[in-house]
Amino acid sequence: MITRAAKLLLLVGIALYYTLVVFNNLTDFDSNYQFVRHVLMMDNMAPGNHEQWRALSSPAIHLAFYCGIIAWEIANTVLLWWGVARLVKVLRLPAAAFNSAKGLPVMALALSMSMWLVAFLSVGGEWFLMWQSHTWNGQEAAFRMFAVVGLVLLIMMQPDAEGQP
Repeated sequence: MITRAAKLLLLVGIALYYTLVVFNNLTDFDSNYQFVRHVLMMDNMAPGNHEQWRALSSPAIHLAFYCGIIAWEIANTVLLWWGVARLVKVLRLPAAAFNSAKGLPVMALALSMSMWLVAFLSVGGEWFLMWQSHTWNGQEAAFRMFAVVGLVLLIMMQPDAEGQP
């Protein structure tokens, strides 16, 4: 039971994190919008950077990217809390029921990892060369969340058995 409770608590922690991220992005929209805008414009690169042809200067595209990220975060948040609810329902049931209920949390965590890997590390970090900016570089935070969520995913995926602590 302790192992199941630990998995549930870790999932709650990730769900809470996403809840706060969404809350912050909606209540202080402009702060993170500016981050996305500057990354897409690549306006903080070293002069003469030969990759600046990738820059996107359209405010409509900046807004679409940012709204897409927020939508992805909202989807993650909903799926994570839904997964929490499913695990709470089966917490005291046989291990097979708990293992079956982990499908949604596993998918939610994989979707979360995909966001950090695709949106921030790949697109932001490598396509828009976010790593070259001292001001608008979110790769460290993105990697931290990729690793944290990945660790929780690995723990969640471990099968539960009867008689576990």
